[in-house]
Amino acid sequence: MRLPLPQFATGDRHPHHIAEVIETNTTEFLAQCLEPEDLSFPPMPPFGSWVCSTDEESGNQIYAVVYYATTMPIDSVHRAVALGLSLQDLREEQPQIFAMLKTEFRAAIVGFAPPSATPGFSKAYQYLPPRPPQIHQAVYRCEAETIVKFTEELDFLQTLLTVQGAPVESLTAAAMRAVYQLRKADRQWLIKAGRTLSLLLKDDYDRLRFILRQVHP
Repeated sequence: MRLPLPQFATGDRHPHHIAEVIETNTTEFLAQCLEPEDLSFPPMPPFGSWVCSTDEESGNQIYAVVYYATTMPIDSVHRAVALGLSLQDLREEQPQIFAMLKTEFRAAIVGFAPPSATPGFSKAYQYLPPRPPQIHQAVYRCEAETIVKFTEELDFLQTLLTVQGAPVESLTAAAMRAVYQLRKADRQWLIKAGRTLSLLLKDDYDRLRFILRQVHP
């Protein structure tokens, strides 16, 4: 069985609650994925997927896009070594392996929504919030409806194009693909996004073409 990790209670966990903030700054946060209940690796959020967390002091809901993910040993002393076993073999012969690894991801903040007095409605802003989410705040996969609503405006594309330490062209394309799929192949939205990118990259046609070729209509 998996070794107990008391910091990750699974009993009442929301199905979209996937991680916890372990490092944070003005423009991004690092989150550690929560351990699954069975013997398996924590699910790694897809590159370009949308996540959210909260600044509890202000009540702001913080929206971000995943740009980097990794699975590694829980300490810096021991390194993973190749064992030549399938996942099923690992579960049967080396179950402790799953408790010795952690999955983390970095997400670039693209906007926020302040708390609203009107239930079910909160205007979103596509610029950096006054504060990022705090340490140990829960991180959730964004609801499809939330992403669709947030991406009615396209200022987030400029933010993605300036993320430091990321393959920004591929990141922008991945985020656009995710939105396009959630919008059920809304071609008008895709055309609008393409026009916005063409303005942002008007002096760099090669980058623009590279991004658009990765977004499959």
